[in-house]
Amino acid sequence: MNSSNEELRREVALCLHEVGGIQFGEFTLTSGESSPYYIDMRVVPSHPDLFDKFCELCAGMIQRKISRPIDKLAGVPTSGLPFSALVSHKLQLPMIFVRKGRKPHGRKKAVEGVLKKGDRVVAIDDVTTTGGSLKNAIEKIRMMGGIVEHVAVFVDREEGAREYLEKNSVQLHPCLKISELAKHLHESSALSKEGYSQIVAHLEGT
Repeated sequence: MNSSNEELRREVALCLHEVGGIQFGEFTLTSGESSPYYIDMRVVPSHPDLFDKFCELCAGMIQRKISRPIDKLAGVPTSGLPFSALVSHKLQLPMIFVRKGRKPHGRKKAVEGVLKKGDRVVAIDDVTTTGGSLKNAIEKIRMMGGIVEHVAVFVDREEGAREYLEKNSVQLHPCLKISELAKHLHESSALSKEGYSQIVAHLEGT
């Protein structure tokens, strides 16, 4: 990993905290599980400079980590859509997006955009925890004839997504892991030693 990339990752982590994209405390997740932190990537597009830095980080990672040709990028609903759009523009790659539910009218499509059978697709989402929503999107793309072997996410909460996706023949590529994000914030004094220890303990317990 080159120093400029490491510095961008650190800068993005600090900026995410500054805009309230990561908060610390006691939170109940959608799954019902408790967490000592909460990530809200939905605030990022409201900050154009940070939005651009995050998508630059993701675009560079895709270029470095995924060597085989890519035909399409796919946005995962709903939070992944604005990010996939800007990354698609940066890489000059066509974009498709997966619908949360199949459209009940018209062509009743589950995947919007131009997807041809055999297209190699990289799915993009903002945050992943267990990998469930990514798997659902991947299945829809595969049902339409697309080939999905790689997914890119901005933050991996490190709670089983990598292993779960690997069982489905998909490799996960995160821009930042929560352990790395917390480490950067702790080193910059944005996260207390106690808060950092809580996150480490939470990860060890998952």
